[in-house]
Amino acid sequence: HVQLVESGGGSVQTGGSLRLSCAAPAYRNSRYCMTWLRQRAGNEREWVASLDIIGVKRYSDSAKGRFTISQDDAKNTLYLEMHNLKPEDTAMYYCAACRGCGGDSCDTWGQGTQVTVS
Repeated sequence: HVQLVESGGGSVQTGGSLRLSCAAPAYRNSRYCMTWLRQRAGNEREWVASLDIIGVKRYSDSAKGRFTISQDDAKNTLYLEMHNLKPEDTAMYYCAACRGCGGDSCDTWGQGTQVTVS
């Protein structure tokens, strides 16, 4: 069973930046919509951003203008670059391979990486 492996989380101050990475070798050029989701404490998991097979990027309202999703095919890695971070961005961030591009029908998940903004 192929895993997705996230990294890059950490603790930053309000206004800071982080870049999350997701090693996804099995999903390069796959039919899946590669997706970032997050789960804040006490809340349900929510969709953040997705990148489909033809390169269309979609963002939640909270991510739009601050986050950028991208993919490096040579490294088989999905990224989420986050700027102007806010305390409400504090969450566990997950990379997923999903059949839908709104964070739905996700078949494979990583273990998550924690982002804390204070």
